[in-house]
Amino acid sequence: MGRSIGVLATRYIWVGIVDGNKLGAVKMYPEPGQGEADLRSMPGDAIITRMIEHVEALHQGEPIESVGAGFPGIVRNGVIDDSPNLPQLKGMDVRDRLSCALHAAGIDAPVSVMNDADALAAGIAATHGVLEKLIRVWYLGDGIGFGRYPSNENPNEGGHMVVSLDPKEHYCGCGGIGHLEGIMGNRAMRQRFLDMEPEEVFTSAKEGKQRGIDFVRLWHRALAAATATNIHLDGPGRFYLSGPNCDFVDLNLVNQYLLDMVKMTPLQGSFFEVVPTSHDLALIGAAVNSRSK
Repeated sequence: MGRSIGVLATRYIWVGIVDGNKLGAVKMYPEPGQGEADLRSMPGDAIITRMIEHVEALHQGEPIESVGAGFPGIVRNGVIDDSPNLPQLKGMDVRDRLSCALHAAGIDAPVSVMNDADALAAGIAATHGVLEKLIRVWYLGDGIGFGRYPSNENPNEGGHMVVSLDPKEHYCGCGGIGHLEGIMGNRAMRQRFLDMEPEEVFTSAKEGKQRGIDFVRLWHRALAAATATNIHLDGPGRFYLSGPNCDFVDLNLVNQYLLDMVKMTPLQGSFFEVVPTSHDLALIGAAVNSRSK
């Protein structure tokens, strides 16, 4: 395994050197202490420019085998077909833009572009020494991401999986009805509970308040339902949980709901495991994935 660069666009822009499956120096925009950037308001070319600046700073003339970049949304053949989180990138051939910008900076390395959750799944596979296995991960945060390793040509927008037939479940940012993200995502929770932040909702459940208890059950059932659907399509196995909202997960509760939903014997045996360092893992995964393209 060689020396590559991983790039990630989420709430921040992250760029890191990956030697083998070990993460080295990392650059981010904005830098620590400079607050948060609103990437949604940045033109696509400005995002690419920031990435290239950090790649140049880390490159330092040393050989680079490849560059892998993870973006939210549906990514196919280097093009972002759609991205509710970064709508200005819709239709952009990001691989071509990055390749041209790297070449102009004197860096000739192949570029791969992938969904950011797929990069996270690859990072888990690489750091856990299971690159030969099917790896699936739920990212729980402002949005809900679903990553798969090895990745395929499917959209894999698991956060928009339908888990409810209730027409009142309309809180997903994409506008769809009954979506997983419309229940579990921070944005959706804030819309549902206008008087509470997501962490306050879960605190209220612990305090025995029925409104919080009912929602926490719905939240866990939604995660179990989306997982059960994937099991029925892709088979049983280990599902990793990552992202800032992993602290909300009651593993016993979600596993019990999953057992209630998956009854065929050959499909049983799945379980959840929490992995907390999602950005580091996604940078590693983006770089590792880029070497196999």
